[in-house]
Amino acid sequence: MKNTILLFLLIGTLLLITACGGDFRQRAQGLPSEVFVLIDSTHFESPVESALRDVYGEFMLTMPRPEPRFDLKFSGLRTQADLNLAQKHRNLMVVASIDEDTNVGSYLRSLLSQDVQDRVRRGELFEIPLRDRWYRDQWILIHTAPDVDTLEQRIRNNSGSHIRSLHEMELARWTEEVYRRGEVRAISDSLWVQRGFTFRVQHDYIIGVDTTDFVSMRRFLDDNDRWIWVWHKDNVPDLDFISERWINNTRDSLLNIYIRGSRENAYVRTDYRQDHKTQFMRINDMEVYESRGVWVMSDFSMGGPYINYVFHCPDQNRLYMMELAQFSPRYRQRRFLYQFEAIARTFRTNPEFDVTLSGVLTE
Repeated sequence: MKNTILLFLLIGTLLLITACGGDFRQRAQGLPSEVFVLIDSTHFESPVESALRDVYGEFMLTMPRPEPRFDLKFSGLRTQADLNLAQKHRNLMVVASIDEDTNVGSYLRSLLSQDVQDRVRRGELFEIPLRDRWYRDQWILIHTAPDVDTLEQRIRNNSGSHIRSLHEMELARWTEEVYRRGEVRAISDSLWVQRGFTFRVQHDYIIGVDTTDFVSMRRFLDDNDRWIWVWHKDNVPDLDFISERWINNTRDSLLNIYIRGSRENAYVRTDYRQDHKTQFMRINDMEVYESRGVWVMSDFSMGGPYINYVFHCPDQNRLYMMELAQFSPRYRQRRFLYQFEAIARTFRTNPEFDVTLSGVLTE
């Protein structure tokens, strides 16, 4: 009888785990934006390595000190310890031609069925993504081809979708990290009710400027000052008139009024000496223009990176401009831009909001 009860308890536990879809494995390891590249040492300083560095390690120029998109960490495969280390990493690429006579080549083939290997040899399949193969929260990509020359070409010309998938994976991780210590729900709720929009406000931001069509908040530390602001314009039916020039002119006008320095006549503006770019995308089913670049004080005393978003809400017939910026000269800034992007992706609008009732949060 006792054994029967234990059996039913075990079955019940297994059913509960299955029903909940839980994954109780350890989480994959690795630093943010670091990609562990498992590749034979004969390819070190080769065209294949150069292709990987040029594509995945491309420098992001829209910041005061350019940083690579991802930090690539190359490693050969000689021992079981090397393999164990690779399999634990949260971002892993395995790179080899399909019949390569190396340890990495043998390992790559062991991951693929015979049918998949044959498709690679026929030139029908080149990149094979895997998820959570050995650990939770794991992004894995196999880069392979019938020969080394084709492998290099595929990396250079066909890696865009995989870069995007890795970027989205990193954004999900950063979203978890940004709100790990909590958030200011009172501000988010007030924005939703009184402004018609909201986003998740990180735990230590406070309201700054607060007018009828502009609100800012700030997270101030002596060596890491960050701020977010949102401006809106009513009776805007679409984004057809938007251009990069309009975005920059509008930004600069708002910055001149609301984002000013401690010295008289000092204000924030776009640093047109630095690289800046604008692209169209969709976020949360909204049409969006994303702009990246560098801001500078009008007296050139300081500067830093920014990300700007122009959203459109058809239900409200309203345009929103949201900007996230930072001053942190002591730190690498790529990770903060990821955090800004994660915050911006929580932006949403209230379809039932009456735009005639819009008011400041302090009322």
